[in-house]
This record gives sequence, structure tokens and C-alpha cells, in this order.
Amino acid sequence: MGRITVNKKEKKPKPKYNMFQNVGFMLKTAAEAKEKKIFAITAALILLSVGNGLLSIYAAPLVIRGLQENASLQSLLLTVLWVFSSMALIDTAYTYINVNAPYPKISVRMHILKKVNEKACIVSFQSRLETRYRELSRGAYSYCSNNNSATEAIWNTLFSLGSSIIGFVVFVVMLTAVQPVLLAIVVVTSLIGYFSTNYINGYGYRHREERDKTENRRWYVNDVTESLEAAKDIRIFNMQPWLTALAREADEVMTAFHRKAASVYIWSKIIDLVLTFLQNGAAYVYLIGAVVLGRMDVATFTLCFAVVGNFTGRFTEILGGFNTLYRQSLDISALREFLEYPEPFRFEGGVIPEHIGTVELRNVSYRYPGTEKDVLSGIDLTLRPGERLAIVGLNGAGKTTLARIVCGLLDPTEGTVLVNGVDLKEYNRGAYYKCFSAVFQDFSILAETIARNISQTDGEQDMTKVISCAKQAGIDEKISSLKDGYETHLNRSVYDDAIDLSGGEKQRLMLARALYKDGEFLLLDEPTAALDPLAEADIYNKYNEITAGKTAIYISHRLASTRFCDRIILLDGAVIAEEGTHEELISIGGKYAEFFEVQSRYYREEGGKNEEE
Repeated sequence: MGRITVNKKEKKPKPKYNMFQNVGFMLKTAAEAKEKKIFAITAALILLSVGNGLLSIYAAPLVIRGLQENASLQSLLLTVLWVFSSMALIDTAYTYINVNAPYPKISVRMHILKKVNEKACIVSFQSRLETRYRELSRGAYSYCSNNNSATEAIWNTLFSLGSSIIGFVVFVVMLTAVQPVLLAIVVVTSLIGYFSTNYINGYGYRHREERDKTENRRWYVNDVTESLEAAKDIRIFNMQPWLTALAREADEVMTAFHRKAASVYIWSKIIDLVLTFLQNGAAYVYLIGAVVLGRMDVATFTLCFAVVGNFTGRFTEILGGFNTLYRQSLDISALREFLEYPEPFRFEGGVIPEHIGTVELRNVSYRYPGTEKDVLSGIDLTLRPGERLAIVGLNGAGKTTLARIVCGLLDPTEGTVLVNGVDLKEYNRGAYYKCFSAVFQDFSILAETIARNISQTDGEQDMTKVISCAKQAGIDEKISSLKDGYETHLNRSVYDDAIDLSGGEKQRLMLARALYKDGEFLLLDEPTAALDPLAEADIYNKYNEITAGKTAIYISHRLASTRFCDRIILLDGAVIAEEGTHEELISIGGKYAEFFEVQSRYYREEGGKNEEE
């Protein structure tokens, strides 16, 4: 088990968008989400907060001024009653608005989460293979995951900043009238604190790639341990100690990173404490001296004392608010990078195919991101309309990769794919996908009814067609035996009444889904891998019916199935090693013939054993 290492010499990333651009993005998003009332709520809270602060400052000086001027008890009581009644009224209004404030904020966050989900659904398959995309994707979801996420918490920060800035302006006017020197001291020390702590608090973003690498390893372990697919292996092969060791190792690296970050962040607190001490010390020395020297009465001292405290507090809140806003802006900037992740395919405009005729691969090579070896190299292949092509080869030969290139999920790293004589890159990729029906090895079962899993639509579905496709795929009898038939739910993680289908039944369901779509190009990637011999034979017997009038690619390890195809290519060493019909390849006596003989001998031997038994 290798150690987790981090390259500390990597160039530190800079955020794509600045703080004000990200605030603008959030304001625009709120308008898009039709939550403009969030602006009125924020403005009201700001004004109420400032008003309450001013009343609390003037309360004591007003009473003291009345005592100095020998005001009557009735007048003093009325003053106190007016001040505290006003404060109570403001507090009530503030509380009422604040209780209702979270709902539009949550709505805006959910609107952004919807955008993240939409991006994840439409982003090219090729992009999903890239490490950078996966890192941004995980971060994007975390920035929308809860009430404390940047996409919701930023509104609290903007409210805090707004009230602090307005209060600050009021207190600047009041403090300037007392002594400009105090104002200069507070401003200079606060600015020093702001820029120093701002740089220190940016440590996490400057080292985010280092952080993401450690956290991604930990998330991977979490995903494996919670995976239903891995649950059997973990128990049968006693993988728990190994996974625990991986988790412990990842935790150690994460802890080391966060400990180092904490040792950096603590300096911002130390600097803030020192500068606050200097600010308050200078202010209080001056004010006490003014009273002692007779230049200021007690009421004015009380007012100025409160103004200085509130001024420094507001100034600190402003700088702290900008620090918080800066950190939230870093998250939002990363979120926007995800939403704007560059799309290599064309999904707007471009050529809209009426049908797929000839598909030609010219000198096509492909290498997966982060690898040093081509999976495919120099492939020349032409698929003719209505042709049924089989792709065979050992595991890792590039069969599925070749199929993905043909159906437009991947673009070759070298070479060209021509569809009807036009470069595939000129096509609208979404429209191109509509021409394909496919059964992949790693298919997905949605948490919906069986009928919806076949039709793949949340709108009106053709139940006659659903049932017909299920019969073609050989799954109708199983569905009809269920209490709710085609309305039976799948996926127990969502529905309590859901059922689980066997591997072979799922594969037949996916075949029914492909048939329902009825694309003119059919891709079958190991469509019988989970079927028993009788079920597999049934699919072979229906192969002509299933592929009638379609161009088809059939990928299989079981070479007996390839005789149903018009042409066979054998991939070996990243190239097309052999090509021809089943009979032609057998007569050549090459690798295909060798593989076929090995498989045939195995089935003959198994059959002989069964007869003896």
C-alpha cells in the first residue's frame, strides 16, 4: 500500500473571479431564482440593525444629559420609555423578518444546486474522466450542501457588511467631530489587520489542490465502504482491515494539512488582538484625558466612549466581514469554474443529423487522461449503414473505448471520426446521441417504475411499446409475475416497496430500454454477460429481429455470438489485428481462431462432464 504524497512545488491556483464579481453572480442568481424579496429582506434587516445600534448608543447619554440639566423625573422616565419602546419595536420587527429570511436564501442555494446537477448531467463523458473535473465537482456539491455553505451563508455576510458599513459611516462623522487623530489611528491599525489576516486566511485556497487530493482519497474510502456493490467483497475477502488502514492513512494526511493550516490561521487572531488593544488603548487614553482636563462633560464622554467602541467594532466587523466574504468568494469562484467547465463537444448549433449513414474512423488513437499509453492506436475502420459489426479481444484491448468513440462519448486524442463524410466535431453532440440506442456494461437502474426505466421519460409513455420491447428482450414474463407489474418500483434505497432484479434480469431490462429508444444505431456491450446459457441462446435467436434495419456494434468475449454479425474485428495491442467474417477468421487460423477453439473446447469439456454426471 503506497503512501499518500503531495507535491508541494505545484503552482498555486488563483481564483478565476474576484469577490465583487462573485457577489454580482449571487445577486443575478437570486433574480434568476425569482427570489428578489431577498434584497428587500436584507435591506430591512440592515436598517433595523443600524437603528437599534444608534438607539442603544444614545440611551445612556440622553439620561445623563437630563440629570445634568436637572430634568424632572417624569421627563427622564418618558425618555427611557421612548428609547426602550423604540428598541423593543425594532427588535420585534427584526426578529419577525429574520425568522422568514432563511427561506429565500435556501431557495437561491437550491437553484444553484439545480444548476450543479444539470451540469453534471450534460457535461461530456470525456470531461468526467478528468481529475480536475472530479475535484471541482465534489467541491461544487459541498458549496451547496447545507445552510452554512457559501451559496447561502453569503447573504448573512452581506447583511452584516451592510449594517456595519452604514453604522461605520455614521460613527465616522461623529468621531471626526471629536478628534481626527483617533480616526486615523483606528483606520490605519484596522487596515493593517485586514490585509494581513486576509492573506493568512487565503492559505486554504492557495493550497486547495493539496487539500483536495487528501480529501478525495478519504471520500473514496467512504464511498467504497458505503457501496452496496462492494459490500459482498468487503465481507468475503475481509477487506475491512485494509480499508481501515487506508482511511487511517488518509485521516493522518488530512489532519496534518489542517493542523498546518490552523497554525497559520492563528496568526490572524493574534494580529487582530494586538491591533484591537492598540486601537482601544489610544481611544480611551484620549477620552479620559479630555474629561480630566475639562474639555468634555460626562454625557459627551459617555457618548464618545460608546461611539469609539462601536466605531472600532464596526470597522473590525467590516474588515472581518470582507475576510469572510473573501473566503466565501473563493468557494463561489470554484463553484463557477465547475459550472463553466470547458465543454469539448458542441451541444448548441452544429450539424443536426437526420440519420447516421457511414461512420469512418481515420487513424484514430485514444489515450485516457493521466495515462502514458494509447488504448487504441492508428485505427482505420468504416461502418456501413445496416452493417452488424462485432468487436472482440481480451480484457483491456480497447473494445468499449472504440465503441464510445463511435457513439461520440469520447473524441480521439489523434485522428478523425467522420459521420456521413463530416467531422463528428461539427455535429451537435446531443442530436447525434439521439441516433443511438445502447446497452453498456456499467448500466444504471433508476429509482422509478419498471415502465419508466424502459421508456426513460417522465412524460407520456407508450405502454404498448414498453410491453413490446420487454417481450423482445425476454423480460415481460418476469414483469407480469409481479404484483404491480410494470408499475413495480426499483431501487430500495428510495422506495420501501421496491424489488431487486437479478443481474440477468437487469441486463434484459437494459436491452428493453435500448429497444424502446429505437435509435438507428444499436450498441450492445456484453449484452449477455449476466445471462445463463439458455437465456443467452434466446437473445442470439432474436438477434436478427433486434438489429433489423439498424447499424449495430456487438461487443462480446463469447466468440460463438459473433457468427451472427456481418463482420468481426479483433483488437490486440491497441490495433485491429484481424478483420473478416467468422468463417474467414477461422480459416486464417490466427488469434481469433485460437480464442474460438479455446472457448469451444471449454464448453465441450463442460458438456462432457455434465453427461458423465
